[in-house]
Amino acid sequence: MNRRDALRTLGTGFGMLGLANLAASPTAGPMDPRTPHFAPRAKRVIFLFLNGGPSQVDTFDPKPELTRYDGKPVPPEFLSKRKLDNTGNGRLLGSPFSFRPYGRSGLEVSDLFPHLGECIDDVCVVRSMHMDLPAHPQAITQMNSGRLIAGFPSMGSWITYGLGTENQNLPGFIAMCPGMPNVGADLWSSGFLPTAYQGTYVPCDETEPEKMIHDLTNRRIGRDEQRRQMDLVAALNKIDLARRGADPQLEGRIQAMETAFRMQTEALDAFDIGREPETVRQRYGVPNKPPVLDSKKRSATRDGDFARGCLAARRLVERGVRMVQVYFGEDIPWDSHHDILVHRDLARQADRPIAALLQDLKASGLLKDTLVVIGGEFGRTPSVETAGRANVQNGRNHNSRGFTYLLAGGGVKGGIAYGATDEFGFAAVENPVHLHDLHATILHLMGLDHKRLTYRYSGRDFRLTDVAGSVVHPILA
Repeated sequence: MNRRDALRTLGTGFGMLGLANLAASPTAGPMDPRTPHFAPRAKRVIFLFLNGGPSQVDTFDPKPELTRYDGKPVPPEFLSKRKLDNTGNGRLLGSPFSFRPYGRSGLEVSDLFPHLGECIDDVCVVRSMHMDLPAHPQAITQMNSGRLIAGFPSMGSWITYGLGTENQNLPGFIAMCPGMPNVGADLWSSGFLPTAYQGTYVPCDETEPEKMIHDLTNRRIGRDEQRRQMDLVAALNKIDLARRGADPQLEGRIQAMETAFRMQTEALDAFDIGREPETVRQRYGVPNKPPVLDSKKRSATRDGDFARGCLAARRLVERGVRMVQVYFGEDIPWDSHHDILVHRDLARQADRPIAALLQDLKASGLLKDTLVVIGGEFGRTPSVETAGRANVQNGRNHNSRGFTYLLAGGGVKGGIAYGATDEFGFAAVENPVHLHDLHATILHLMGLDHKRLTYRYSGRDFRLTDVAGSVVHPILA
């Protein structure tokens, strides 16, 4: 049995995918590039996830009224008008950070992000995001999969399911995080989609490529012998598939083995940011020497982890990876209940890498068809955190009713602010954008109709946006 026959058999598992172009391509592998529903504006996505909930009123959504009312209770007329819950019970907290306009657009950015401010003309600032629940596990899960509970496919899995990937020697969807996040691998799971579309997890707190991807190099036998072994396994799996019929899990395992074999030729190079000039690594904020840490007191936001992830993300999309997601920390570092001033150190670790990534993508011409998405699972309240917090002076609680997301490149208008929260920043009041709308817009930019990208499972058709979501057309270039 030759390899072509084995790959033809893999194509039989696509009958349930609901993608018309696959029907005409019976020999397609699960990750082969596929034609989108319509002409895309973006070919790839980089999702920089600032887990924990950055504060919109301290970063990209300035509120002069909040500064004016600093230290005072929320005005009663505002409470009655906005119908706030207990998030409006505390005193208001003006931002301790200063804002100033940047670029030709004059968009205001706080002094937490001066480097990103220099790139603001390439950024669309969506100030009216909202989602369903202000609790970390559920909100992080929903921002990644569109659902509040685990078990559903992640956005990266939906994108690779719809489009495949351009480079068959690397995974189509890669998730990088310094350690395993507290929500776990559900964040890049393929859910009920075939396992071929599950994200590949790579720890970005490692500095050596061999430690980022274990057992990638076979030191016992040569590549030709490995190829013969792979072909034998593929032939045996074809016999198994013929006996049992279409089996997405088996097909996913076959694809994983094939991808792992092919990764030997490119992965070590792709993840080796040491090949970048020292000046480039410095621009991203990658330290020359990794800090020596006590393993018992390991930090989830170690200097350089996020910078390494951003630099690796650039190298991966240059090589045709469809989606790369970089998590800021393995825990929820932006969760500033006790002291919003900790955002200064967190932003120091995020500002330079994000700016350097945007600048490099723009200089190479990749930004025009690479969509960069930046944000967390929700924002933070304009009032001081009070519930169960003793002696808190300047911490903020969770806020899912109004927060900010940044989008750049990939067919998005730069240098604009879309939507608005109220005068204090509690809730989205102008052109609100639900996370389903964000997901629908990301898929649209990739040439995918979120209503047509479906998968039949357990008797019904599922999609990333559930039964909701609308494309946010005003932000499209």
